[in-house]
Amino acid sequence: MTEPTTNSPPGLLARVLVVDDSAFMRTALARMIASESSFEVVATACNGTEALEKIAALDPDVVTLDVEMPQLDGLATLRAIMSRFPRPVIMVSATTEQGAATTFNALSAGAFDYVPKRLSGTSLDIDHIRHDLIARIRAAALTRKSPLRDTKEKKPVHSSRKESRSTVTSISEIIAIGVSTGGPKALQEILPGFPRDLAVPLLIVQHMPEGFSAPFAERLNGVCSITVSEARQHEIIHPGTAYIAPSGTHMRVIRRSSDLQPVIALDTSGRSAQYVPSIDVLMKSVALLYKSRAMGIIMTGMGSDGAEGMKAIHRAGGLTIGQDEATCTVYGMPRVCAEMGILDRIVPLSNIPAQVMQAILRCRQA
Repeated sequence: MTEPTTNSPPGLLARVLVVDDSAFMRTALARMIASESSFEVVATACNGTEALEKIAALDPDVVTLDVEMPQLDGLATLRAIMSRFPRPVIMVSATTEQGAATTFNALSAGAFDYVPKRLSGTSLDIDHIRHDLIARIRAAALTRKSPLRDTKEKKPVHSSRKESRSTVTSISEIIAIGVSTGGPKALQEILPGFPRDLAVPLLIVQHMPEGFSAPFAERLNGVCSITVSEARQHEIIHPGTAYIAPSGTHMRVIRRSSDLQPVIALDTSGRSAQYVPSIDVLMKSVALLYKSRAMGIIMTGMGSDGAEGMKAIHRAGGLTIGQDEATCTVYGMPRVCAEMGILDRIVPLSNIPAQVMQAILRCRQA
């Protein structure tokens, strides 16, 4: 076996291994990845056993891994990688209910992220994934090349809001959560921390492809004391329930004209927007309806979706919380909010439920 080669040429961000049992997919994915000047495809593999051999020999920065493979499947291969050669692995999964379930298992087992491929009869619609694939490989490579996130050595980014606004506080009647890359794993960590009698509703936008939000909500509901469900049109929002925005659909909160009861409004307008569902769309509606009694939480993810929504909640006098860099898979969305000075608090992922419960307790005492 050859010795691992770890020295990268200047300007090279990621050396990638592509693993898929389909020759077509291996070629298509390798071509997409190699089209980026900062990426190099060091090899391809047609099964899990070959993938493990090539990881040992070539030490790639990032691995793309097919979910469904014969013999050693994607999940078993992922577990072997994380045990023997830990590194970022991006799952390439089918947009089916079974594919979604396996993908969530993979995220729980340590996968960095996933990219869905659509199956259409005997053909594969693959071109659409290029943007997401490249973005996720870049984020994964940066994570591996900057593995140390010791907050003692880094000067944290603080909100510019006066200290009095961080200690005195708004009372919260509704929680809007925005999350993207790393979100499924993060939500599976914090949502079970809420009690069954949670006094407020949680509305969640998690960026994920169509077909994934319903299985994800069902998965969360099985591990949480609160009820977790995919949101439905004109559904009355209740305390003790978390509503997941359906994939491909914007979610807002509005008042029903007949009795002014807060309900969920779903629509597919603006599907050409970069993110559908959009965190900004949800949070702006929450800020408009609840004003100072709203809470916004921005969590791990790439990009800047949620920044305008968090700003709206901040300006309305609501409480704004950001996940800290050390516990984010990708410190993108929270960083943007922190740099804008619109976060009241920046806390580790595990501390988010306690922050919510404190705000609710104040609401009960008010």
